[in-house]
Amino acid sequence: LRLAMSQLQFDISLRKPSFELHASAVVATAGVIGIIGASGAGKSSLLRSLAGLEPDCSGRIQLDKECWLNTAESLQLPVHQRGVGMVFQQPSLLSHLTVAGNLAFAWRRASSARRVTLSEVAEQLGITHLLERMPAHLSGGEAQRVAIARALVTGPRLLMLDEPLSAIDAEGRRDVMSCLERLRKERPVPMLYVSHNLDEVARLADTLLLLEGGRIVAQGPVAELLTRMDLPLAYAPDAEAIIEGRVSGHDEAEHVTQVAAGSGRILLARQKIAIGERLRLRIQARDVSLALSRASDSSILNILPCTVREISEAGVGQCLVRLTLDTLDEQLLLARVTQRSVQHLSLQPGMALFAQIKSVALA
Repeated sequence: LRLAMSQLQFDISLRKPSFELHASAVVATAGVIGIIGASGAGKSSLLRSLAGLEPDCSGRIQLDKECWLNTAESLQLPVHQRGVGMVFQQPSLLSHLTVAGNLAFAWRRASSARRVTLSEVAEQLGITHLLERMPAHLSGGEAQRVAIARALVTGPRLLMLDEPLSAIDAEGRRDVMSCLERLRKERPVPMLYVSHNLDEVARLADTLLLLEGGRIVAQGPVAELLTRMDLPLAYAPDAEAIIEGRVSGHDEAEHVTQVAAGSGRILLARQKIAIGERLRLRIQARDVSLALSRASDSSILNILPCTVREISEAGVGQCLVRLTLDTLDEQLLLARVTQRSVQHLSLQPGMALFAQIKSVALA
């Protein structure tokens, strides 16, 4: 089977006493592939199967032109030959070695053709000052950053992360997430990122795979899947949409940053980001209100012309409205409003109106 470059293709099955995985997909490996689903959906099993950590996995796995698994031909490439870097919930660092020793241990066991400079990775992950520490003297966030660095020094073809933020505190999560966002921009290592957290995949993922009951039920660009009304993601309490643009200016006096997309702009609290840099904004559906006309006497700074695409019930007395933003390259947005509001505004698909978003609600 011939594949285009930078593609991962798999059609695999895994049977356990209380669970079965049957997953099939072809995905481009550029950027971050998010794998999301409820607890027990099969996310970790899928990741472990792709990495070669599930010996009972059957079917076929191929990265670019290299076949990792083909049970029909009794081919099963061992883990160390697949060129993957793994990061689990627990860092599992070698307790008898320093941070530098942990990195060197992984580096020595990697293929010389792929491994990268230790100092370069340490600097990028912000752990240079930790190199002489022992793992017992690291915080949860620091240890997880070291675990990511350990995976990166091997020069992986795919970096696989299985719920890497779930076992650390809030401060550690912010710390590690910032590092992952920086890696996404600065180091072109394809990532497979497993999570049950919508906000994590909204911040990181370019492509999304949605798992239910051991099967992939949807895949596609993250901005599209987060807002699809036929999928459960849009109805979650923390449902959100993604708007992308470039920083076009800062108002130092009013502590505001301006982000441009298409012919429109969004204002948010001052960000420490250079003008011209791309920025991804996450907008929760509950932070969006709708109006038939543009208010001129409101504290809300972002009043954006949009078009109603779909309306769906979203619980008792509530509705979900899917919108396209007319001046922002028709990017997608969700608004969670009451049924009374839908009736009062006579909302219907195709209708033009305005989405209102508070600047302080943007992240």
